[in-house]
Amino acid sequence: MNSEVKKVSEHMLALGLGALAHANWHANHMGMMNDKWPELSVLQAAHAAEILLKARIAEEHPLLIFKELPRSTQVNSDFLEGKHLFENAKTIQYSELPERLWATTGIRVANLEKYQLFGRLRNSIQHFAPPLDIDFSSEAIDFIFEVIDPFINTCWNLYAIDYNEDYERYTYLVEGLISRGVKFLVSPACAEELTNVDFEWPENNPDYKKEMERRFKKWENNAEPSGDY
Repeated sequence: MNSEVKKVSEHMLALGLGALAHANWHANHMGMMNDKWPELSVLQAAHAAEILLKARIAEEHPLLIFKELPRSTQVNSDFLEGKHLFENAKTIQYSELPERLWATTGIRVANLEKYQLFGRLRNSIQHFAPPLDIDFSSEAIDFIFEVIDPFINTCWNLYAIDYNEDYERYTYLVEGLISRGVKFLVSPACAEELTNVDFEWPENNPDYKKEMERRFKKWENNAEPSGDY
């Protein structure tokens, strides 16, 4: 196996985080020139999750993300190279990734049922007429912060809140999430930047406010907030 193949996990992690930033931007904002941002946020969030799961699996061994590999008779080289994989290999499908992840790393995907349902929603948008009675932005946001957020935090100590394409990385994103009552893991950078911000907390939801304030304040003592949902 050559060095190009060995770097697969690094490339996939970077790409997956880029897709996550794109999904966060489209799910939490509205495009003036494109009314399909909500649907696109679902596609991007699912794509981000798929790439990030593969990135973690590939850290164990790059070839574990593939369902079928090229045969030695198909390549003109002593070693399996990246171009051989691109031309002849087939990767594990979205729906099968949680089992491959568990088998190779022992990590279980949080909210597995949501992961699978979201994959079906992605497919319906991508291949058929999407259901009109679904709030696609809300579905994408819930998926990002209930599935992707705990996953990348467990694997790489990363936070979904840090990946966003807005020029104000945290202010509007966090305000929007709090107005929706969405729980999210608070990164040290987010806590530091929003230290003196007074949020408009959802009415009649004191438990949510208490939990999120705890996650922000935990960083005051340089302690990591709990990832409990």
